[in-house]
Amino acid sequence: MPAKILTRLGSVRPPKRCRSDMDNTSTSDIVIINGNSHPDLANMVAERMGIKNGGCSVFHKSNRETIVEISDSVRGKDIYIIQTGTKDANNNIMELLIMAYACKTSSARSIVGVIPYLPYSKQCKMRKRGCIVSKLLAKMMCTSGLTHIITMDLHQKEIQGFFDIPVDNLRASPFLLQYIQESIPDYRNSVIVARNPGVAKKANSYAERLRLGLAVIHGEQKETDADEVDGRYSPPPTSAYSNLLGNSVEMCLPAAPRNSTPQHAPTSSNRQRTTSVSVGVPEHIVKVKPPLTIVGDVSGRIAIMVDDLIDDVQAFVAAAEMLKEHGACKIYVLATHGLLSSDAPRQLDESPIDEIVVTNTIPHEIQKLQCHKIKTIDISILIAEAIRRIHNKESMSYLFRNVTLED
Repeated sequence: MPAKILTRLGSVRPPKRCRSDMDNTSTSDIVIINGNSHPDLANMVAERMGIKNGGCSVFHKSNRETIVEISDSVRGKDIYIIQTGTKDANNNIMELLIMAYACKTSSARSIVGVIPYLPYSKQCKMRKRGCIVSKLLAKMMCTSGLTHIITMDLHQKEIQGFFDIPVDNLRASPFLLQYIQESIPDYRNSVIVARNPGVAKKANSYAERLRLGLAVIHGEQKETDADEVDGRYSPPPTSAYSNLLGNSVEMCLPAAPRNSTPQHAPTSSNRQRTTSVSVGVPEHIVKVKPPLTIVGDVSGRIAIMVDDLIDDVQAFVAAAEMLKEHGACKIYVLATHGLLSSDAPRQLDESPIDEIVVTNTIPHEIQKLQCHKIKTIDISILIAEAIRRIHNKESMSYLFRNVTLED
């Protein structure tokens, strides 16, 4: 190859690297709107992302119908609707559905529902003469036009399977763990407490990450699903089975064909291994819970109760009183969602609980004025990062590092 060409090739500079769209968040086609459930959280998320909250007004007419008016254009844009669940859950849901459908009919490219606390998440199991309300809510959200859901600490992780769209179930545990390490003096002398066996997995996850002990309160009085004796209480009649019970062994064995010798005739040993109930259909034995007991040592230690939701606080107060009787020096309650319904602030203020720590997934400013023990952790940065990654089509795995099935 001639030297002239070599010199020319050697002087060629490498092409400049084009900046990828993933390097920075392109906010030109992001629109954040919110309903009336938690405008403060929506403003904090928008501020962290460096964009302005979209113009959307949601109000109710005199007949309590919900009206949604979106002032900005949403055609071809990515819409993020921030709407959490509060005490007014039914209005929160209708506002979300109407906002999503309004964006869908206005030709939005994608509609992501940011629901830090999903309403009706506790009604995710079949009850007697009832239904799974979480499944119904998921169908309504998918039909309204939502294409993605961002939520936090679902009551049961299996709720994600009710949706026909992607669901990102974020975790608030890193914020709560950081609070324990930085804000609880001498936290090494603490023990993580599960107020009932159902929370034992979550409490064990906290204990393993902080390398602390674990205690479980057993025997909590729960609402039972026992059938009441009413007009629909109809046990099967025993007389109908009187003729069948005597022939139960023969019914369980295959009948031999006609004019043939059975190859495996029923022997006495086969008959002994086939049993039947004595009278009718057996009933379930009623559960009798033992008195409240603590499995684990809490004497002279700091007790930290963890849960996903604080709504009715009577169970927490009863657990705190038992922990105090067993010698716990301080009692903390940590949870992701602080619904704090009814007179929860007054009960907490009069209880032996020293501090209640919740995140701002649900607004609770009024409850904080009524009870000085309630403290708040801001999780808006986690929601903002999730929105940024989804918009830039980045992996969400960073937000789920070290997350196990128990978390």
